[in-house]
Amino acid sequence: MGQIMTTITFERDATAADAPRAPIADDRAMLKAAADLTRDINAPRARVYWGDFLGSVALGYAGLVSAIALHSTAWTIAAGVIAVLALYRALSFIHELTHVRHAALPGFRFAYNLFIGVPMLVPSFMYEGVHNLHHARTRYGTVDDPEYLPLALMKPWTLPAFIIVAALAPVALIFRYGVLSPLSLVIPPLRRAVVERYSALTINPSFRRRMPEGEFRTQWNRIEAACAVWAVALIVLVATGTLPLRAFAIMLAVASGVAVLNQVRTLVAHLWENEGEAMTVTAQYLDSVNVPPPGLLPALWAPVGLRYHALHHLLPGLPYHSLGEAHRRLTAALEPASPYHNANYRSLPYLIGKIARSTMLPRG
Repeated sequence: MGQIMTTITFERDATAADAPRAPIADDRAMLKAAADLTRDINAPRARVYWGDFLGSVALGYAGLVSAIALHSTAWTIAAGVIAVLALYRALSFIHELTHVRHAALPGFRFAYNLFIGVPMLVPSFMYEGVHNLHHARTRYGTVDDPEYLPLALMKPWTLPAFIIVAALAPVALIFRYGVLSPLSLVIPPLRRAVVERYSALTINPSFRRRMPEGEFRTQWNRIEAACAVWAVALIVLVATGTLPLRAFAIMLAVASGVAVLNQVRTLVAHLWENEGEAMTVTAQYLDSVNVPPPGLLPALWAPVGLRYHALHHLLPGLPYHSLGEAHRRLTAALEPASPYHNANYRSLPYLIGKIARSTMLPRG
């Protein structure tokens, strides 16, 4: 899951080697095993989705309300951390919405937008129609991939900038929906710019999304109208003093925490070493990251199956609750020489360090 698109351009290290690396051929045995060993766990389990999502929503908003109501700094921070983790988990279901057939989970998109998409100003249309491009065989890792930048080949300062930008996302979203959405209704050129440049969760600043059409356009307009009403209401409530500044500041802090946590997770979702050429499925897998058990913390910073991001690129349609079992089966079935084992990493600090060291390597 990417972050809201920004206009910042991250520069690649000018001393990077220009010679392309040898392509990685597909490992047919791994691809066949991945398909064959997971046929019986392909169906999404509605009870798991609904229970996990609604439980995360309830815990997240309970934490947010507690953080606002409590006046002890320590307890406010503790409640805020709970709110960040739970709301981040609930928001992560936007990723599942792009992969699971809506007929298999009727009403789930509506519930996501009602409880998370509109209140947090991250509606489902900001990922639908975008994330699927990241999984397109000929787009992954290229300039046409909305969710890819060769971060490991860029200047060292790009990594902290990548994280810091995310902290400003809540304010940017309020401005996008509370100001730009209403203005774009009467300024057609602005409308096109808003849709193309500020309506997608991406990290590639050169990406421009298409204008919505047909039924998707109708759905988009309804959800965006709800987001605009909510954003304008927030602005008015704060401006009139109806919503106390302290409460609003806590809301922004929690939303920023969610955005930063997601951006950190995005930073380690891939190795970011591709220089723009099309990649085989196996190459895409090896450029992606699994952080499997026994570690427990990835369940917090990479929830809803995101700790198996490399496996997800092998099996993008597999429900999140089946990824752990799929990983266990593939780990046991595939021989030690299989590339499957080469995408597994031990921790978040290790991955951040690996990418950071890569940006500091001399090239040329």
